[in-house]
Amino acid sequence: MNSKSRKPLACILSLLLAFFLLQAAAIPVQCSAAVPQASAADKLDLNTATKDQLKALPGVGDVYSQKIIDGRPYRTKLDLIHKKIIPQATYDKIKDQVIAKQPKPSAMTQSAPK
Repeated sequence: MNSKSRKPLACILSLLLAFFLLQAAAIPVQCSAAVPQASAADKLDLNTATKDQLKALPGVGDVYSQKIIDGRPYRTKLDLIHKKIIPQATYDKIKDQVIAKQPKPSAMTQSAPK
């Protein structure tokens, strides 16, 4: 390669490098202070939680915690809205912190094979 053909190649490579550096700078960086999502194991089960555990949820006091207990069992956490147990605004505050686990069928409740 002679020096005349190297000059355009160097210019193109410089432009490509600048382009990729600008693209990398434009990628948003996640904030490390973001609140981590609770895993299913960390979530409070609506079907088994105590009144005190429910009262610890944001926006849930004595009245709502008792309504949640009285409305059991829940198939999904959305049943809190469908059964009109709590208002939508309260649900929005706690939806990432709760789960409605289903009881596992025991061997005694299964019917005998025919």
